[in-house]
Amino acid sequence: MNNRQLGKSDIYISELTLGCMSLGTDVQKAAAIIDHALDTGINHLDTADLYDFGENEEIIGKAIKNKRDKVILTTKVGNNFNKDNKDWFWDPSKKHIKEGAKDSLLRLGTDYIDFYMLHGGTIDDPINESIEAFEELKTEGLIRAYGISSIRPNVIHEYVKHSTIDAVMMQYNILDRRPEEDVLDLLHANNISVLARGPLAKGMLSNKAERQIEAKGKNGFLDYSYEELKNVYQGISGNLEDGLTLNEIAFKYILKHPAVASAVFGASSIDQLKENTSFDPSKGLTDEMYLKLQKASSPITYKSHRI
Repeated sequence: MNNRQLGKSDIYISELTLGCMSLGTDVQKAAAIIDHALDTGINHLDTADLYDFGENEEIIGKAIKNKRDKVILTTKVGNNFNKDNKDWFWDPSKKHIKEGAKDSLLRLGTDYIDFYMLHGGTIDDPINESIEAFEELKTEGLIRAYGISSIRPNVIHEYVKHSTIDAVMMQYNILDRRPEEDVLDLLHANNISVLARGPLAKGMLSNKAERQIEAKGKNGFLDYSYEELKNVYQGISGNLEDGLTLNEIAFKYILKHPAVASAVFGASSIDQLKENTSFDPSKGLTDEMYLKLQKASSPITYKSHRI
């Protein structure tokens, strides 16, 4: 598996990233999944302080205790939570970001975070204050690089103009091609990478797509109706080249754009992990196949995610 540079940083991450939100709370099981991911060539783990109210970070910390040097670790901040009450509120303040970083370091059992992200954000946030917090954490050596996890174009534009972010995490897949509208090219032009989450669109682009569309697509998905989802599935599955699976083309579609550094997927079992890593991501789609996938889907646009 190839590694790709994260923005302008000196960090190189694998083309596939293990999103850790689905690992569960069994430490041994989570450690086994992480170990298998590392064995396949994945070096990038993505978590957030809010996942299981800090417990996810604690589990990851235990799982990588003796292999920290083999892992690029990403976590997120911005949701000020109370573990006992299991509630939270949005807090992008400098004070919370800096305190949140230190709390995450303790839970993860490490003295630095490779990549630190604001876990959301709106145009009404004190953006300059948030940027200042991340820049100070970088200067202090507590984080190596930072970015945001957002699908809001206006927010992304502000960070591009005023910060030194190295990556943006956003949902991007064959069904959700909204980032192609203008965000991907903007980020690429500014040497900012994309971490693409949701590559399988809730399984509706996976090897089990037909079943998942029946289970999760009855009320549609984004701008697609149930019937349109079935048509997209037929269009994609009918154009599979020899040996390609739906899982494989779903990942390779988003990795085709030069802005994308890594596709982020979740796994709650080793079997699920194996299914998502049973191909060589460095062998990309042909231009012809890429265009066929675009014709089978729709270039929908961002509507209510502007502020």
